[in-house]
Formats: sequence, C-alpha cells, structure tokens
Amino acid sequence: MSYQVKMTYNAISQLRDIVEYISVFLGEGDIAKHWSDRIKKAIFSLDQMPFRYPLVNEEPWRSEGIHKMVVENFIVYYWVSLDTSTVWISAIVYGRRDQINALRKIKNE
Repeated sequence: MSYQVKMTYNAISQLRDIVEYISVFLGEGDIAKHWSDRIKKAIFSLDQMPFRYPLVNEEPWRSEGIHKMVVENFIVYYWVSLDTSTVWISAIVYGRRDQINALRKIKNE
C-alpha cells in the first residue's frame, strides 16, 4: 500500500527555518541544500511502510499516534491517517532542542 505524504504548515515553516539558518546565519548555502534534500528524501520515503518508525514514548502524543523518525541531527514527527492513507509530517526539529516543547506545538491539521 502506498501513502500520500503531506506536510503541515508548521513542518514547512520549520524546514524553511532550518535552511535559512544554515544558509544565511552560517553562510553555508550548499550545506543548507544538502540538509533540505536529505530531510525531504527521508520524509517522502514514508509513502511506503510509514509504521516502520516507532511511536514517541511521551504521552499524550503516543496515544495520539505520533511517530518519530531520526534524520541524522533532526527529528521528524508525523502521524498516519488510515482513513485517507496520508502521512502528515507535523514537525521537523533539531535533535538538541527541547523535544517536549516541540511536541506541545504539534497540531493535527
């Protein structure tokens, strides 16, 4: 079975912020493109077998079906809608940031 992969506005904004930080503040445009491509490739691979990554351990997000995929230095949070066969990317967070705070900001759009 194949799933559609969609990103929430929150996740799109976070990916843009990551790219902007690396390219503008660190002055590394090529590295920013590499990370953007790497994260997008991992995200869109969720069209197949999205349940291969574990649910988060923290409640209430675990009960809400939020999964966690590590992409090197970043963590991608997502949930799967079985009704529409859609994987919703909810957040993309740098791994050293406060993950509980990031989870609190997730909204199922």
